Amino acid sequence: MANKLLTEQNIQVIDNASDWQMAVKKASEPLIKSKKITDRYVQSMITSVKENGPYMVLSDYFALMHARPGDGVNQVGMSLLVSKQPIDLAGKPVKIFFIMAAVDNNSHLESLQKIMTIFMDDQSYKTVLDGNKKQIVNLFAKMEE
Repeated sequence: MANKLLTEQNIQVIDNASDWQMAVKKASEPLIKSKKITDRYVQSMITSVKENGPYMVLSDYFALMHARPGDGVNQVGMSLLVSKQPIDLAGKPVKIFFIMAAVDNNSHLESLQKIMTIFMDDQSYKTVLDGNKKQIVNLFAKMEE
């Protein structure tokens, strides 16, 4: 299931972004294009950081971006944006913007757990941070084998 949610089309690598809001918008584009989320969900993620600080930055260079389940979400979806340069997210440097869109509190958890095993493995995490799209796509595809 996770591989279907995080497809090659949902993985982007960029050199940099002007600010973290632009990075979140860019990271969300594949989910908006596939109509899994609406602009309202993107705005909710941005507002949440502005109101609550950088709590979505879970570790060095990694932000798990999300908003309230169902708020602007049509279907469970995940997308990934890797920036080769760190982007300041409310005082924290971020290179990996992982967008998680959930329709409820539970349906996304199994997929999220599978995907997080990649980010928790040092070698896999380094592969993602290196920003080679082909290697990143292969990493997530292998997870399903």
